[in-house]
Amino acid sequence: MQTTRLKLRQWIPTDMKPFADMNADSEVMKYFPATLNELESNALFERIVSRIAENGWGLWALELADTHEFIGFTGLNKPWFVLPFCPCVEIGWRLMRKHWGKGYATEAANKALEFAFENLSLDEVVAFTPVANFASQAVMKRIHMNDTRENFLHPAIPSGNSQQEHLLFRITAPEWKHSRQQSR
Repeated sequence: MQTTRLKLRQWIPTDMKPFADMNADSEVMKYFPATLNELESNALFERIVSRIAENGWGLWALELADTHEFIGFTGLNKPWFVLPFCPCVEIGWRLMRKHWGKGYATEAANKALEFAFENLSLDEVVAFTPVANFASQAVMKRIHMNDTRENFLHPAIPSGNSQQEHLLFRITAPEWKHSRQQSR
């Protein structure tokens, strides 16, 4: 899939190293329990690649269309953890720090939502993030997701960790269609 500036695609072996570098960046991973070492990052890489091969969709590698530089990922995922609102499909993104603030997450997330509603015919897509992650919340709002006000404690984050409380955002297919019509 492609936007004006970005390509969302299946992962390739040369993505593994920059993916590991991104996952080791403490600023990128600020709202996760910890950074990932190379072994952990490679395992996540393999799990993401496997999910796309299995489902035909997932958390796609994200590259700049003009240079083909890997800059992170954006896409859809069935959560690996049992969450209070499962079953569901979530939208997520993670970008290398040097590519923040350029609108790439919003652009790619809009393309992923288009795929979710037009190709997969999903009824809704969710997103969640720690309460303090204002940058991700801003992307969720820019792609017209709504804060459900149904905060929850993420089961994969240890009790007492400041990142445990998450906000839940949601967008339904009719809301997405309406937002598309409004932006034309």
